Amino acid sequence: MEVKKKYYTEEQEQITRYAKAMSHPVRVFILDFLAQKKCCYSGDMIDDLPIARSTLSEHLKELKKSGLIQGEINPPFIKYCINQENWQRAKRLFEGFFQK
Repeated sequence: MEVKKKYYTEEQEQITRYAKAMSHPVRVFILDFLAQKKCCYSGDMIDDLPIARSTLSEHLKELKKSGLIQGEINPPFIKYCINQENWQRAKRLFEGFFQK
């Protein structure tokens, strides 16, 4: 079995995941909204965005997949918050990247 050579560092790959998650204005809005509010239910955001609830749900899913936010299920609602550990890691990675 052939082993592929890895060309990118773990940090470069993580920066890419965070950047991809933040590559849409709605996702940046969500991150900004959550950073100001600490936590909220997805329904609280829908009134401030000109998008369908299902579209918001997809954006939340992408942010959660990246690790930038976390969701706590309280049926029938999901409460979203910034994942502080990953938020700080993203900040450090981007700062380090832009200081080069």
